Amino acid sequence: MNTNECIAMLLAGGEGRRLAPLTTHLAKPAVPFGGRCRIIDYTLSNCVNSGISTIGVLTQYKAESLHAHIGDGSAWRHTGDGRETDIALLPSARVGREGYAGTADAICQNIDFVDAKAPEHVIVLSGDHIYHMDYRELLEAHKASGAAATIAVKRVPWKETSRFGIMNTDGKGRITSFVEKPAKAQSNLASMGIYIFRWADLRAVLLADCEDDRSSHDFGKDIIPRMLQAGEQLEAYSFDGYWRDVGTVESLWEAHMDILDGELDASCDAWPVATRERKQAFRSYVSPHADILTSYVHEGSSVEGDLERSVVFGGVAIGRGTEVREGIVMPGARIGRQARITRAIIGEGAVIEDGAVIGHPDGDIVVVAAGERVSGNPLYRKWPLMLPKSMYDVNGSAYAGSVNVSWEKA
Repeated sequence: MNTNECIAMLLAGGEGRRLAPLTTHLAKPAVPFGGRCRIIDYTLSNCVNSGISTIGVLTQYKAESLHAHIGDGSAWRHTGDGRETDIALLPSARVGREGYAGTADAICQNIDFVDAKAPEHVIVLSGDHIYHMDYRELLEAHKASGAAATIAVKRVPWKETSRFGIMNTDGKGRITSFVEKPAKAQSNLASMGIYIFRWADLRAVLLADCEDDRSSHDFGKDIIPRMLQAGEQLEAYSFDGYWRDVGTVESLWEAHMDILDGELDASCDAWPVATRERKQAFRSYVSPHADILTSYVHEGSSVEGDLERSVVFGGVAIGRGTEVREGIVMPGARIGRQARITRAIIGEGAVIEDGAVIGHPDGDIVVVAAGERVSGNPLYRKWPLMLPKSMYDVNGSAYAGSVNVSWEKA
């Protein structure tokens, strides 16, 4: 991809209320995902693997959590064609008002940044979706159509249409109508939150929208309808691969189950997901007494209990006699002995005391906030919450990588 042909503007400022309490101290795109990385790493890595060498990351809510994760961008330094990536962190600089007024306003406030790069096209992305996509294919389809804008689309379940921008198209893929989050949808063809525009066209409509006091300055609510009303050619680009919006507790949990079911390859060698690696607190250990069935355990974790259909991040300790079923245990969590965890997400650094019971096989997904302590059963308090003495695996050597295992009980 030519340097000035296409740049990416990645929207990462959402508050993520539907992911609370995981987003109490984190921006939604900074929430851990997949055992080793953060949600935003998927979109960043798509850009890098697609050869996009300029990425603007627009931050707002809990921006410091994303800034700390991305840092100088060194984890995503090299693009798929070997060139270096320039990642710019772009918080709102507006004085007298609170941050970005909407997704379109976020791009409008950074027009000077885009103008300085002088791209022919701009791809606008969301930072809270999980998928692998080669944006070069999208760009080629966009250029071939001659459209002012192209939107990546995917069919979604009808019950979820109220969460998305929903559109209709003619027989050739041209968009004929677009409604943001309709109460009663006429179609289940949903926007994936991936837009590619000719910069000259987008720049003009952004400036017009900025002057409209009636606008909410949002791409789905304002920019796309405005372009349709003006008679602009907007095209739909169908995507058949895995994609999930993980903006709710349920969808975040389901996406982790998709990893265990093989629907999502979280460690795809052909399309790697880069992340900022963090030094683990201790060496990896899986007790010979632990039964681990269809689970993913990242390096730097100690597991003495039983796991079934669970994802365990790095820096986690799980005590003897504990059972975790369909659980997600995020970085640095400490789970004591004889605990029972079912259909739950345990936040970063949370402490689950001995004998605690969380969740139910038939219940909603339970979330324990980052840093929260869950009291246990007094019967077990004579056993202190502690790390195992042995930090080695059954063969006496430390693990060198993630453990992705499905062991049967002896």
